[in-house]
Amino acid sequence: MNTNITNNNKIIHPELSYKINGLCFNVHNQLGRFAREKQYSDLIEERLKEADILYVREYRIDKTGNIVDFLIDEKIILEVKSKRFILKEDYYQLQRYLQASNKRLGMLVNFRNRYLKPWRVVKIDSYHS
Repeated sequence: MNTNITNNNKIIHPELSYKINGLCFNVHNQLGRFAREKQYSDLIEERLKEADILYVREYRIDKTGNIVDFLIDEKIILEVKSKRFILKEDYYQLQRYLQASNKRLGMLVNFRNRYLKPWRVVKIDSYHS
């Protein structure tokens, strides 16, 4: 599964996603791996403010009832997790958010891992849940 590159082999929003990665690593280094999801989100919000990056926390996608953790600069959906394992359902959830919001890139970050590994998830044009 290629989650990083579009059909024309260009990385989507490379600079912004690089900044988000840096913020997430900073948060993970500060809080460790056993905090709650809300604690990670609160600190991410602080870091976004410090970096002057536009965002909406708990962004509601129109009338779908879906609420994403962060919509950053109206371009990238950031989903924050604090669980033992990322499951297929987490990936599918983010893919549904991308479809419903018509955004091209999402990031799925599980802070419970010993070593942080943010996942870049690209919207699939022919996705069906």
